[in-house]
Amino acid sequence: MHLSILESGTEEKRSRNSEWRRVVRGLRKSPLAVLGSVIIGILIAIAIFAPFLAPYSPTKMRLSERLSPPSSRHIFGTDDVGRDILSRVIYGSRISLRICTVVVGLTIGIGTILGVTAGYLGGWVDELIMRISDVFLAFPALILAMAIAAALGPSLENVILAMVVIWWPRYARVARGQVLVLREIDYMVAAKAIGISGGRTFIHHILPNCISPIIIQATLDLGEVLLTAATLSFIGFGAQPPTPEWGAMISLGRNYLRDNWWYATFPGLAILITVMGFNLLGDAARDVLDPRLRRSP
Repeated sequence: MHLSILESGTEEKRSRNSEWRRVVRGLRKSPLAVLGSVIIGILIAIAIFAPFLAPYSPTKMRLSERLSPPSSRHIFGTDDVGRDILSRVIYGSRISLRICTVVVGLTIGIGTILGVTAGYLGGWVDELIMRISDVFLAFPALILAMAIAAALGPSLENVILAMVVIWWPRYARVARGQVLVLREIDYMVAAKAIGISGGRTFIHHILPNCISPIIIQATLDLGEVLLTAATLSFIGFGAQPPTPEWGAMISLGRNYLRDNWWYATFPGLAILITVMGFNLLGDAARDVLDPRLRRSP
């Protein structure tokens, strides 16, 4: 029987590897995935090479050139203190990627650990973790983030912390649901019956099988994280001037929108294109990874 369990585990690993190869092929064949990947790839390249791509310093003021319209000298124009908007948009990509990766990365780690623990141990541990997550999920995410950011004080770091606090329950619930399904699978029940250690079962069977739904959730959340962070900066809880964050740039530019349209328009387009890239990639990943949405060839 022990040999049968080992063979089942080996077969499971082979099946998982085959599944990931199928996922990669599916993403390559999806026009939406390709387009989203290109957009995000360009954004990452811009963020990495920002010092070489930006024609000017993003914070240096040139009052003699304030509110200059788009031209060959300043392709996106300048703001109310003469800073080059193109340079600020380019450097803003770094901040946006930092927010997305830090928030999603931390929430995946915290939420997955808590969710898997709740589902695997059950009992009062499960009840405690899930009731705490219910408290956070009971409030609209943006309103709760505003309240936490206001209590902590306006800064980019506090916005990131506030978003981590409100986002982890999503991943906890996804991971817990997956664990509850896995616990009832035959080879998991048999492994427990013959005394295979819980740690081994946890590492080799439970965690790997939680990856797909977590990835789906993460890819769908990236665009929402960026929008939420930009919104918080727009209303004054996030990045503070002169930080070149897209939401804060739009907030400053709204006062000049009537006569100086370029001030808020280009940061807004940067948010639009980036969120579209994340959403396209997320939708394609969901279609490929979610078994309920798979179509027979």
